[in-house]
Amino acid sequence: MTRAAPIAPPGLAAMQAAAAAAGLAVSAAASWPEPDDDREVRPLAGFIVSTFSPLLAEVAERALGRRGEPPPGLVTALVIVTARGDVTSAADVAATVDAGGRVGPLMFFQAVPNTVVGYVAARWGLTGPLACVGDIGAGLDLARLLIEDADADEVLVVWADLAGTDQDRDQAAAVVVADAAGTKKEQPG
Repeated sequence: MTRAAPIAPPGLAAMQAAAAAAGLAVSAAASWPEPDDDREVRPLAGFIVSTFSPLLAEVAERALGRRGEPPPGLVTALVIVTARGDVTSAADVAATVDAGGRVGPLMFFQAVPNTVVGYVAARWGLTGPLACVGDIGAGLDLARLLIEDADADEVLVVWADLAGTDQDRDQAAAVVVADAAGTKKEQPG
């Protein structure tokens, strides 16, 4: 199997700058590794073989924890950004199928990036829309549209991609964003 090409990580500072350029205010942020001595992502029940979903859950938890207690009724959407998705799980499933083996139910469950989105939403009581897109620009554009269309008051945007080589490290970043100008449209009622 060929190794995945390295993807230039956007980094937390780049995400924050892109959010500001999109007219969004960042109320909380987090990254992985953070600090540089982060070595291993905590395991996440129900997710095996890969660090992809635990990594997403970790940075989401850090960002939401820094946001503080939301006011009652706040609608938070969640947008996952990943260029490659869970390549480790995909490679494991492919190898099992190629060998004529049976793919276990946990691998089927975690093969979709949105599975961890549901976990994060349930864990944190997020009630807004959930989505998964391929790049930071699209993720922040979607966040802005969700806020402008009154589908959400704020959006947790989480980017993660696994290391492309043995020398790389898994990386992730998350921002909680809201309308910087306070011009959110009122939902028709």
